[in-house]
Amino acid sequence: MGYTKIVSRILYVAAMAASLCYLFTVLYSVICLLTGWSTQQHGNGLYLHILVPFTQQPLLVVDNNMPYIIFSFLLPLTLYGLFFWLSANVFRIFFQQKLFTQPHFRHLVVFCLTNLIVPLIAVFTARMFVNVENEMWMLVAVHFVLGLFAYFLAGIFRQGLELQNEKDLFI
Repeated sequence: MGYTKIVSRILYVAAMAASLCYLFTVLYSVICLLTGWSTQQHGNGLYLHILVPFTQQPLLVVDNNMPYIIFSFLLPLTLYGLFFWLSANVFRIFFQQKLFTQPHFRHLVVFCLTNLIVPLIAVFTARMFVNVENEMWMLVAVHFVLGLFAYFLAGIFRQGLELQNEKDLFI
Protein backbone atom coordinates (compact mmCIF):
# COMPACT_ATOMS: atom_id res chain seq x y z
CA MET A 1 0.00 0.00 0.00
CA GLY A 2 3.05 2.26 0.34
CA TYR A 3 3.38 2.92 -3.41
CA THR A 4 -0.34 3.52 -3.71
CA LYS A 5 -0.14 6.23 -1.07
CA ILE A 6 2.81 7.89 -2.81
CA VAL A 7 1.19 7.79 -6.24
CA SER A 8 -2.18 8.94 -4.91
CA ARG A 9 -0.53 11.86 -3.11
CA ILE A 10 1.28 12.90 -6.33
CA LEU A 11 -1.96 12.60 -8.32
CA TYR A 12 -3.82 14.56 -5.63
CA VAL A 13 -1.35 17.44 -5.90
CA ALA A 14 -1.40 17.36 -9.71
CA ALA A 15 -5.20 17.26 -9.89
CA MET A 16 -5.57 20.03 -7.31
CA ALA A 17 -3.05 22.17 -9.22
CA ALA A 18 -4.92 21.57 -12.47
CA SER A 19 -8.21 22.43 -10.78
CA LEU A 20 -6.84 25.65 -9.36
CA CYS A 21 -5.38 26.61 -12.75
CA TYR A 22 -8.70 26.03 -14.50
CA LEU A 23 -10.71 27.83 -11.85
CA PHE A 24 -8.26 30.74 -11.68
CA THR A 25 -8.46 31.04 -15.47
CA VAL A 26 -12.26 31.15 -15.27
CA LEU A 27 -12.18 33.77 -12.52
CA TYR A 28 -9.60 35.89 -14.35
CA SER A 29 -11.53 35.57 -17.63
CA VAL A 30 -14.83 36.56 -16.04
CA ILE A 31 -13.22 39.62 -14.41
CA CYS A 32 -11.67 40.62 -17.74
CA LEU A 33 -14.86 40.03 -19.71
CA LEU A 34 -17.09 41.91 -17.26
CA THR A 35 -14.79 44.89 -16.82
CA GLY A 36 -13.11 45.02 -20.23
CA TRP A 37 -9.78 45.10 -18.42
CA SER A 38 -6.93 43.28 -20.14
CA THR A 39 -8.98 42.45 -23.22
CA GLN A 40 -8.44 43.40 -26.83
CA GLN A 41 -10.59 42.90 -29.91
CA HIS A 42 -8.94 41.25 -32.87
CA GLY A 43 -9.86 40.32 -36.44
CA ASN A 44 -12.35 43.15 -37.06
CA GLY A 45 -14.09 42.41 -33.76
CA LEU A 46 -14.63 38.70 -34.49
CA TYR A 47 -12.22 37.58 -31.77
CA LEU A 48 -11.42 38.76 -28.31
CA HIS A 49 -7.98 38.41 -26.76
CA ILE A 50 -7.79 38.03 -23.01
CA LEU A 51 -4.33 39.31 -22.25
CA VAL A 52 -1.67 38.17 -19.83
CA PRO A 53 -2.05 40.51 -16.83
CA PHE A 54 -0.28 43.84 -17.24
CA THR A 55 0.98 43.03 -20.75
CA GLN A 56 -0.28 43.18 -24.31
CA GLN A 57 0.38 39.46 -24.88
CA PRO A 58 -2.69 37.30 -25.62
CA LEU A 59 -3.32 34.59 -23.07
CA LEU A 60 -6.62 33.34 -24.47
CA VAL A 61 -8.39 33.92 -27.77
CA VAL A 62 -12.17 33.52 -27.90
CA ASP A 63 -14.89 34.26 -30.42
CA ASN A 64 -16.41 37.62 -29.64
CA ASN A 65 -20.01 36.53 -29.10
CA MET A 66 -21.73 35.85 -25.81
CA PRO A 67 -23.13 32.33 -26.48
CA TYR A 68 -19.66 31.14 -27.49
CA ILE A 69 -18.03 32.77 -24.47
CA ILE A 70 -20.52 31.21 -22.07
CA PHE A 71 -21.06 27.73 -23.54
CA SER A 72 -17.83 26.98 -25.42
CA PHE A 73 -15.35 28.79 -23.20
CA LEU A 74 -16.45 29.46 -19.61
CA LEU A 75 -18.66 26.38 -19.13
CA PRO A 76 -16.01 23.82 -20.21
CA LEU A 77 -13.27 25.52 -18.21
CA THR A 78 -15.49 25.63 -15.12
CA LEU A 79 -16.54 22.01 -15.51
CA TYR A 80 -12.96 20.82 -15.92
CA GLY A 81 -11.98 22.84 -12.86
CA LEU A 82 -14.74 20.97 -11.01
CA PHE A 83 -13.68 17.64 -12.54
CA PHE A 84 -10.08 18.01 -11.36
CA TRP A 85 -11.25 19.19 -7.92
CA LEU A 86 -13.41 16.08 -7.55
CA SER A 87 -10.58 13.91 -8.93
CA ALA A 88 -8.24 15.35 -6.31
CA ASN A 89 -10.78 14.40 -3.62
CA VAL A 90 -10.83 10.83 -4.95
CA PHE A 91 -7.04 10.60 -5.02
CA ARG A 92 -6.90 12.02 -1.48
CA ILE A 93 -8.93 9.03 -0.27
CA PHE A 94 -6.12 6.60 -1.04
CA PHE A 95 -3.46 8.15 1.17
CA GLN A 96 -5.65 8.47 4.26
CA GLN A 97 -5.11 6.28 7.31
CA LYS A 98 -8.63 4.82 7.23
CA LEU A 99 -9.79 3.96 3.71
CA PHE A 100 -13.42 2.94 4.13
CA THR A 101 -15.33 5.86 5.63
CA GLN A 102 -18.68 7.44 4.89
CA PRO A 103 -17.14 10.72 3.59
CA HIS A 104 -14.88 8.75 1.23
CA PHE A 105 -17.86 6.80 -0.06
CA ARG A 106 -19.74 10.10 -0.61
CA HIS A 107 -16.77 11.54 -2.56
CA LEU A 108 -16.88 8.54 -4.88
CA VAL A 109 -20.65 8.80 -5.36
CA VAL A 110 -20.41 12.52 -6.16
CA PHE A 111 -17.54 11.86 -8.58
CA CYS A 112 -19.57 9.06 -10.20
CA LEU A 113 -22.78 11.06 -10.60
CA THR A 114 -20.93 14.15 -11.79
CA ASN A 115 -19.19 12.20 -14.54
CA LEU A 116 -22.35 10.35 -15.57
CA ILE A 117 -24.76 13.29 -15.65
CA VAL A 118 -23.05 16.70 -15.89
CA PRO A 119 -21.31 16.24 -19.28
CA LEU A 120 -24.59 15.19 -20.92
CA ILE A 121 -26.48 18.12 -19.44
CA ALA A 122 -23.71 20.54 -20.41
CA VAL A 123 -23.52 19.35 -24.02
CA PHE A 124 -27.29 19.28 -24.52
CA THR A 125 -27.60 22.76 -23.00
CA ALA A 126 -24.71 24.14 -25.05
CA ARG A 127 -26.18 22.57 -28.19
CA MET A 128 -29.15 24.90 -27.93
CA PHE A 129 -26.91 27.97 -28.21
CA VAL A 130 -23.71 27.02 -30.08
CA ASN A 131 -22.46 24.45 -32.53
CA VAL A 132 -21.12 21.46 -30.60
CA GLU A 133 -18.26 19.64 -32.31
CA ASN A 134 -18.47 15.87 -32.74
CA GLU A 135 -15.37 15.46 -30.57
CA MET A 136 -17.40 16.66 -27.59
CA TRP A 137 -19.46 13.46 -27.76
CA MET A 138 -16.25 11.48 -27.40
CA LEU A 139 -15.44 13.44 -24.23
CA VAL A 140 -18.95 12.75 -22.95
CA ALA A 141 -18.37 9.04 -23.59
CA VAL A 142 -15.02 9.11 -21.78
CA HIS A 143 -16.60 10.80 -18.75
CA PHE A 144 -19.46 8.30 -18.85
CA VAL A 145 -17.00 5.37 -18.73
CA LEU A 146 -15.09 7.13 -15.94
CA GLY A 147 -18.39 7.53 -14.08
CA LEU A 148 -19.09 3.81 -14.48
CA PHE A 149 -15.68 2.93 -13.04
CA ALA A 150 -16.36 5.28 -10.13
CA TYR A 151 -19.75 3.58 -9.67
CA PHE A 152 -18.09 0.19 -9.28
CA LEU A 153 -15.41 1.65 -7.02
CA ALA A 154 -18.13 3.24 -4.87
CA GLY A 155 -19.82 -0.18 -4.64
CA ILE A 156 -16.57 -1.70 -3.42
CA PHE A 157 -16.20 1.11 -0.89
CA ARG A 158 -19.79 0.63 0.30
CA GLN A 159 -19.13 -3.06 0.90
CA GLY A 160 -15.80 -2.29 2.60
CA LEU A 161 -17.53 0.28 4.80
CA GLU A 162 -20.21 -2.26 5.78
CA LEU A 163 -17.60 -4.91 6.57
CA GLN A 164 -15.56 -2.42 8.57
CA ASN A 165 -18.65 -1.33 10.54
CA GLU A 166 -19.53 -4.99 11.25
CA LYS A 167 -15.96 -5.59 12.45
CA ASP A 168 -16.10 -2.51 14.69
CA LEU A 169 -19.42 -3.70 16.18
CA PHE A 170 -18.12 -7.25 16.69
CA ILE A 171 -15.02 -6.14 18.60
